[in-house]
Amino acid sequence: MLDRSEDNGSEIRTLMAGIGLRARAASAPLAIATTEAKNAALRAMADEVEAATDDILRANEKDMEAGRARNLAGSFLDRLELTAERIAAIAASVRAIAELPDPVGAITSEWDRPNGLHIERVRTPLGVIGVIYESRPNVTADAGALCLKSGNAVILRGGSDSAHSSRAIHAALIEGLREAGLPEDAIQLVPTTDRSAVGELLTGLSGTVDVIVPRGGKSLVARVEADARVPVFAHLEGLCHIYVDKSADLDMAVEIVANAKLRRTGICGAVETLLIDRAALETHLKPILDKLSEGGCEIRADETIFAAWPGAIGAEDADWATEYLDAIVSVAAVDGISGAIQHINRWSSRHTEAIIAEDTEAVARFFSEIDSAILLHNASTQFADGGEFGMGAEIGIATGKMHARGPVGLEQLCSFKYRVRGTGQTRP
Repeated sequence: MLDRSEDNGSEIRTLMAGIGLRARAASAPLAIATTEAKNAALRAMADEVEAATDDILRANEKDMEAGRARNLAGSFLDRLELTAERIAAIAASVRAIAELPDPVGAITSEWDRPNGLHIERVRTPLGVIGVIYESRPNVTADAGALCLKSGNAVILRGGSDSAHSSRAIHAALIEGLREAGLPEDAIQLVPTTDRSAVGELLTGLSGTVDVIVPRGGKSLVARVEADARVPVFAHLEGLCHIYVDKSADLDMAVEIVANAKLRRTGICGAVETLLIDRAALETHLKPILDKLSEGGCEIRADETIFAAWPGAIGAEDADWATEYLDAIVSVAAVDGISGAIQHINRWSSRHTEAIIAEDTEAVARFFSEIDSAILLHNASTQFADGGEFGMGAEIGIATGKMHARGPVGLEQLCSFKYRVRGTGQTRP
């Protein structure tokens, strides 16, 4: 790996250009690789990740030590930390991707024209995908496996905070590719933490990169969207909301809200703002906030909630626009479903929202009038995850509206082409 002291503009440009060319070369055989070959590689990759558990843990401890020395937030360290159980889950996710249907070559629709032409729309790989991510080393395996199964070559650029962990995982993936006889350049990890490598990747590397997927904080996504010269699947912050309607089952609401906030506070599907129907304050407010407080959650409240629940901290306007990624939640009282919709549409990042209600009309309005990538009814926002959607894993949650939206899995990593079959037709 290059040290920052050794990097300069010319070296980085040369390095990244070579990575792009090798990825483009690898993408051709990947696009026509058989399902059996890809699945064999994925299973070998999973086996190698498990076999390298001790090496990965040692590498991760280096990252954790550096993170603690830098006084990184607890939520950040949680995203960074790997355990034997989490490594086993990474391997299991790779195996789950091997079991999914191969999207490449699937006919998504077909029809016949009056002139006898038969037209098919068929999924095809995007080509070369650049993935830029920050603290989550598991993205190395998830992105590598998803891109491989969907017939794409991938260039991975992990964050400096997880550099040792990502390299150890990447080494296991390469061993799996080697065993299966697929091109090792199918999954490349940028071997430098120099930020200029990101800038080079965003240029598209002279046409060798087809799409960029950023996975990280608001500043990373903003830079990618501002500087990229190729299409971007934007993964914006997870400013997620839960609305508790007056018709909500109380026990259900208590458990769902606690899980959505406290199961893992540092993931993008963690709820950040809780909205409670004014008509439910007397019955629902105290049990829900007591449960959160018992779990160590800080409550930042609007004037109504502040007056009703001792121990709350007064919320400011900035709180409604903040992805805490920590044991903090902002809470507001709203005037029923109309008030909830109005608040969410003003402040949401269009990632994930949930409603807890038994009133079918309120649920119908929530689903119809809120335009976020994922909407849930009577379920935790922490289900906003490709694995939980049955996709095996995800590269991220796309919050834009072009091509991919919501969990970015195998199908979202494909484009399509048309196959037209004739019997000698000519156009008059």
